[in-house]
Amino acid sequence: MPKALQMIPDKCTSCLMCEMACSLENEGLFNPAKSRIKVFEFEHGRTSVPYTCTQCDEAWCVHACPTKAIVINKATGAKEVIDDKCVGCKVCTMACPYGTVNYNSATGKVIKCDLCSGEPKCAEACPTGAIVYVEQEAAL
Repeated sequence: MPKALQMIPDKCTSCLMCEMACSLENEGLFNPAKSRIKVFEFEHGRTSVPYTCTQCDEAWCVHACPTKAIVINKATGAKEVIDDKCVGCKVCTMACPYGTVNYNSATGKVIKCDLCSGEPKCAEACPTGAIVYVEQEAAL
């Protein structure tokens, strides 16, 4: 059974370890601005919620891409961007109803969570268990 990231906001302390781990894994540096996961704060910091691509079944980003640069990884179920095919048109960013596909101006390509090939670094780095990688049914 495929796995999914499960976010547990009550456990999030807004430490940003998930953002740091993600940027290191994907960009090679500690820079939360380049992370594919974001921690949003509500109620003036009283509530924090980690948020990233939900790898949704409908996958509007996949359907919207004119160059077929977003494909489904059969092993993880992640919708992954193939850099060589991406032309940076940003149609997928507009198609995503959750705003989790982003444009990287440094590369001219889009970026999104790819579940780190089945070993999401955000979940590994989360010290409180606010992000866990679980069987998809358990995440629902």
